[in-house]
Amino acid sequence: MKGILLAGGTGSRLYPLTLVASKHLQAVYDKPMVYYPLTVLMAAGIRDICLITTPQDQARFQTLLGDGSAWGIRLEYRTQEKPTGIAEAFLIAESFIAGSPVALMLGDNIFFAGDAFPRAVRDFQGGATVFAYHVNDPERYGVVEFDEKGRAVSLEEKPAVPKSNFAVPGAYLYDPQVVEIARSLKPSARGELEITDVNKAYLAQGHLQVVRMSRGTVWLDAGTSSSLHEASSYVETIEKRQGMKLGCPEEAALRRGFLSLEAFEALVAAMPNCEYREYLSDLAAEVRRVGLTAA
Repeated sequence: MKGILLAGGTGSRLYPLTLVASKHLQAVYDKPMVYYPLTVLMAAGIRDICLITTPQDQARFQTLLGDGSAWGIRLEYRTQEKPTGIAEAFLIAESFIAGSPVALMLGDNIFFAGDAFPRAVRDFQGGATVFAYHVNDPERYGVVEFDEKGRAVSLEEKPAVPKSNFAVPGAYLYDPQVVEIARSLKPSARGELEITDVNKAYLAQGHLQVVRMSRGTVWLDAGTSSSLHEASSYVETIEKRQGMKLGCPEEAALRRGFLSLEAFEALVAAMPNCEYREYLSDLAAEVRRVGLTAA
C-alpha cells in the first residue's frame, strides 16, 4: 500500500502563524506537526509516500524531510495550487498511485495509541476503510450514522443536525478505484471535491468499511490555535510521563525494520546535540542491550 500525506491549504485558522510557515510545519511540542501523521504511515508499514503541499511551501518540506531515504522510505512531492478539496489529492497523485491501494492521511490530524490504523492497513482487502471516532462536536466533521446492528448507513459532511456523535477522522484507505471516483465528483457548494462524497460512493456500492476507534485512541485535529496548543500539551504530558517520544519517524523506521540499528546509529550521530538526539541515542543503547521491542 502507498501513502498520501496531504499538507496543503492556506492554514487560515492558524493566522498569523501561517504567515511564517505552513500549518503543517508548526511545532507540536518538540516536533513539526507533519512528523506525527508521517510516523503513523511509517508505523503501519507504508514506505512509499507522496506529500502534497502548496507551491510556496514545497521547498521547506523538502528541506525538512528530504527524499525519505534517511528513514528507509521514499518521499515524492506534489503541489495543490488551491485548496479545492481533500478528494483532489487522488487526482494530483494519480501517477503516484499507479493502480495501487492507497492510504490518505491529513497532515493536521494527530493520532496516538490504539492499533486500528495499522491493523486496517494489514487487513485491507479492497473497497474503502474509514474510521469513526466519538466526539462532542460532530457538526464540525464528516459524520457517520449507524443502524441498530452497527452498520454504517449514511455519511454527511458537517451537518447542522448530526445523526450521531461519530466523526470520520482524517485517515482513509482506498483501493485504486478511488481515482475514478474522485474524477467523477462535482464540486460541493463550497467549491471543493469532498472526501465525504468519495466515501458515499463506496457506501452506495456496499464496499465501505467503517472501523470504530477504541476509547484508548486519541485523535487531535491541530488545525486551530487552541487545538494546536492542546496537542502540544498532550504530547508533552505523555512524553514526560512515559519517557517515550510520539511522532518520531526515526524510531518508527527502526522498529519497522526500514533501518538497521547501525544505520539508525549513524543517522543519530549526524544530529546536533539536543534532547531529540539524546532520546534516540538512549533508544539505540536500549536496543543494543535488550533487543527491539514492539513498543
